[in-house]
Amino acid sequence: MTTGAILAIDQGTTNTKALLVSPDGTVLHTRSRSTQVSYPRSGWAEQSAAEIWQAVAGLIAEVVAAAPGVEVAALAISNQRETVVLWDAATGEPLAPAVIWQCQRSVDRCAALRAAGLEGEIAELSGLGIDPLFPAAKIAWLLDTIPDARAGAARGELRSGTMDSWLLWNLTGGRVHATDHSNASRTQLLNLDTLAWDDRLAAIFDVPLNILPRIARSDSRFGTVAAGAVALPAGTPVQAMLGDSHAALFAHAANAGAEAKVTIGTGSSLMVATPGRIRSSHGLSSTVAWSSAAGVQHAIEGNISVSGHAASFARTLLGLPDEGALTDLAASVGSSEGVVFVPALAGLGAPHWQPGARGTLGGMTLGTRPAHIARATLEAIALQIADVLDAMAADLPVAPDTLSIDGGAARNDLLAQLLADLSGRTIVRPALAEASALGAARLAASALGLAPAAGADYRADRFIPTMPAEERDTIRRNWRNAVNGVIAAARH
Repeated sequence: MTTGAILAIDQGTTNTKALLVSPDGTVLHTRSRSTQVSYPRSGWAEQSAAEIWQAVAGLIAEVVAAAPGVEVAALAISNQRETVVLWDAATGEPLAPAVIWQCQRSVDRCAALRAAGLEGEIAELSGLGIDPLFPAAKIAWLLDTIPDARAGAARGELRSGTMDSWLLWNLTGGRVHATDHSNASRTQLLNLDTLAWDDRLAAIFDVPLNILPRIARSDSRFGTVAAGAVALPAGTPVQAMLGDSHAALFAHAANAGAEAKVTIGTGSSLMVATPGRIRSSHGLSSTVAWSSAAGVQHAIEGNISVSGHAASFARTLLGLPDEGALTDLAASVGSSEGVVFVPALAGLGAPHWQPGARGTLGGMTLGTRPAHIARATLEAIALQIADVLDAMAADLPVAPDTLSIDGGAARNDLLAQLLADLSGRTIVRPALAEASALGAARLAASALGLAPAAGADYRADRFIPTMPAEERDTIRRNWRNAVNGVIAAARH
């Protein structure tokens, strides 16, 4: 019998995965299920919290059934961040759909806070600028729009948290309401200096602190599985929880020695580990990467709202069967011939932070073909990342000259090469098929004394810039002009 395996849950926006990981980091079994996103109104994005929990429970059952000879030492969770759930503490029933990170429904509340001159104070306390991406304004919106919700919160009848807290609540049969520092640092309610919920931020956003989870280290034993909750023995510990992007950085640091990475999924997260808190002046966020017995690891981050999702959107518009067909079409031409796609389909994130921005497709002529639009889509994903890299270079004393990539879209060789060409940096793609899940598993294993020492010997693909400087400069100049036009339109 294999002992000491970690069952890692990676709860993503459009896909939830369960991986059984041995102590040496080998993936023994994996299962996945798609998770649906609904867009009930323009700018709104939500999911069924109950269906997500059912998917997680089902995946655990599938993995356990596939590995009858494996003993699970602990569960580890990585999760989509900034997605919030509000639920009844007695019944465990969600009061509304989960409001996901892409959702713009709190845009008016955010605009009011900005107009009141509070952005500087909020950023100083939380490390985050005002944007509908972050949960605080979403929680307040839920409390204001659900009948009797504020009264229920005052009576102590409600709980709210990010997806890690929701899963933990269900795994423990409602006994534990907790989160970790990485997820808490994305709520806009955590004081980044004290690492505790902040009374002033709670007052600004009008969120009662009594509904929020307890904060613990990312490698904590958060609780144990309740009898009958899932297909695991009662008492199985939940040993680690952290946001998916943070977990990916942990995996890159442990397996590849990387200090800078980008996870290219539905959106993108660029994160660089820093010795302490960095106060950005170029549109980036300060955050907690993870916390452990070794201490707190800080980071600086840039969040892009629509990355891999841009490819999905474009292939639907072009009538293509899948993203592979989009890539093949893009590869059939040597350039986008001046076509520029700005995928501001859920506003613009870092470093621009324009929630009201709308996507545009321009630069077309009578000679434009679908292949040029397909290539412009992949260029747009790379160009957004290049913009954040430039902001990081301006904020950091020493900017990283290489970037480690992971996520579903990172498997695309053409995209990886375009990222190298358009950013002017070496792109490293380690053999980390599921970086977020592996990062969470490694953190849990380390806390249990099971993780092997990280080694420098790892397989990786490397992509070196080859595009002529004149061509790169033209593409980036056209991109800047298009983005500036989108921002100007959003401001009016």
